[in-house]
Parts: sequence; structure tokens; C-alpha cells
Amino acid sequence: MATLPPIPPLDLKAQYATIGAEIRAAVDRVLESQRFIMGPQVEAFEQETAAYLGCARALGVSSGTDALLAALMALDIGPGDRVVTTPFTFFATAGVVHRLGATPVFADIDPDTYNLDPGSLEGVDPTGVKAVIPVHLYGRVADMGRIGAWADAHGIAVVEDACQAIGADRGGWRAGCLGAIGCFSFFPSKNLGGIGDGGLITVADAELADRLSILRLHGAKPKYHHHVVGGNFRLDAINAAALRVKLTYLDRWNEARRAVAARYDRLFTDAGLVGEGRPVLALPAPEPNGTQVFHQYVIRAERRDALREALGAAGIGSMVYYPVPLHLQGCFASLGYAEGDLPVAEKAAGEVLALPMYPELNEEQQTRVVGTIRDFYRTTT
Repeated sequence: MATLPPIPPLDLKAQYATIGAEIRAAVDRVLESQRFIMGPQVEAFEQETAAYLGCARALGVSSGTDALLAALMALDIGPGDRVVTTPFTFFATAGVVHRLGATPVFADIDPDTYNLDPGSLEGVDPTGVKAVIPVHLYGRVADMGRIGAWADAHGIAVVEDACQAIGADRGGWRAGCLGAIGCFSFFPSKNLGGIGDGGLITVADAELADRLSILRLHGAKPKYHHHVVGGNFRLDAINAAALRVKLTYLDRWNEARRAVAARYDRLFTDAGLVGEGRPVLALPAPEPNGTQVFHQYVIRAERRDALREALGAAGIGSMVYYPVPLHLQGCFASLGYAEGDLPVAEKAAGEVLALPMYPELNEEQQTRVVGTIRDFYRTTT
């Protein structure tokens, strides 16, 4: 019996095969210019992404983590301050809060969207809270209307972690343009992935934008004159040049991701794995008020870890985002959280499974993924 080719969680080579010549030409132009730090490529990319997102200003930075860090620095967040966020996200969201000496405060998530639950914010004491960081997880925009209303009522700044959601929208506004500051990542696996680490900050307020532009250059303006302590948060010109090429393809890639997600939905339904009387799987909830970009296609699955082993044995990659919620991470033990404090996030951590998702994923591959899952539950139920 012939061995079937593996299906990875993400196939960046498939993307590169379609745009490699354009990327190499863009990189060559930077090499010929010998301008590697900031400069015209970064400036052009900032203008193009600001226009794409509909934001007043965009600033290229060194990573999504540094975007979050610089955002909080610009808001003067430090020791004695509290920052509310979700426990169900990549570590950087809370890690940057801790690095500045502030205290992360975790609120629970919505069971359908996995985003910060606005209702859970009502149970948070706003005393000393200087910012709230909603995360637009898996390419779906959080309920920014309700989150923003809570923040406004208490004079709290909203910093969007849009690292997984470039191009997603809610209520006609794109992720990153709904709070005081928006933060994006261009880690290679993202929908708009660079050729190395990279990030972006979006901001509407001119004074805040100027402060952020200084902070990313060690706090210097002019050069060698430092009025604040910043960091080296610059976006490389080679990365910016590659990202400019990829930005022109982003909408069609995101549309392809939505098509892949719709195909998964149909295949799971046709396989009899979802619907009334079939509680073993839950598919991503539909978004009635906006557009998802499906950075990940995440299901909830009974016996998740055993299912993942079965997929791996069949040559199918999958990922768990995220197996341990942040409030239960060892490095945050001093915050005093215990198991059971945020039950929705904890339950999700034990059930979520990200299936292969990328624009080039075809129906034959998806049929194999769904068929393997169907066979697993048929033989183990």
C-alpha cells in the first residue's frame, strides 16, 4: 500500500512557490540599496498597511511581542498598574505586562469565540487597571463594542492584540483600528507572514503615535538625544520589502482560508460528526457581525489528545493552541490563581485542536483529515 504524503498544519513552501520570484526581486532591491534599517521600504510598508487597515498611522516594529511591549510603554504602564487580558492566548500578551513590572489580571473567555468575554469583565475590580488587552484569537475579532464600553466607563485604555487577525473585521472596522493601539505580528506562520520576526503598531492619536515612533528607536529624537527610555523595536527593511509583496495577496489568501473553513464545515457535516446527537465535535462558531480570517481552524474534540495521536499516525499535523491557560502557568503562580478560577478557558485548553489550515489546502487533503477523524470516533466510541 502506497504511503500517503503528510499533511502539515501549515505549508509555507506552497505559498512561496507562487510568489518566490517576487520576493527574491524585492529582497534584491534592498540588497542593492544597502539600506537595511528603517528607510523607504519600511516607510512604504507602513503607509500601505495603514491604508489597507483603515488606520490613521502604522509603525513597523521588530515583532508582535515588541508591538505589545511598546504599546504598554507608550501608555506609561509599570509597577503598581494592573492590565486585564485573557488567559487563553500566546504567552506574550501577558508576558509583556509582567516585564514592565505591572500585574496581569485574567478574565474568562467566551466558550464559542474563545475571545475575552465582556461579561467576565464585570467581575473585575477596575481599581488600578490601566489597560485591557483583548486578543482577536484564531482570526476572529473580539466583541470590541462591549469591551470598549466597559473600558470607557472606567477610563481604561484598550490595546488590541490583533497578531492573529490581520484583515478580520467586525461591524465594518478592521482589527487593530478599534482601540487606542493595535498590535500585529508578522511571524512567518501568520496570515501575513514575514521572512523573520516582525510586527506593526496601529494608532490614531497623533501624540501617541509620535511617542511610539520614538520608543522604537531607543527613545531618541533627534538621534543620540534620549528623552525617554525606549528599545530597539525596528522592522528590518528586507522583511518590510517581502511583506509589501505579500500584502498585495492578503485578501485573496484570507478568502481562500474562508473557503477552506467552509469546506471543513461541509465535510464534517456530511461525515455525520456534528449536529444534534453528535456531541463529540464542535466546529468554529459562525461570525454574524463581521469577517473571520481563520488564522486557525479550531475544533473542540472529545478525547482530544488521543485524536491528535491518531492524526499524527496518519501523517496529519495538528496543534493545540493553548494547552495550559496563562493563569495556571508556573511563572504566574505568585498571582494566586488556582484551577477552577477561570473554568471556560480551562475547559477549552483541554479540548481545542487546530487542524491543517492554509490557503493552498485542497479538498482531497481535507477529506483525508475529516475521514481520519471520523474513523477515530467510529473505532473508539
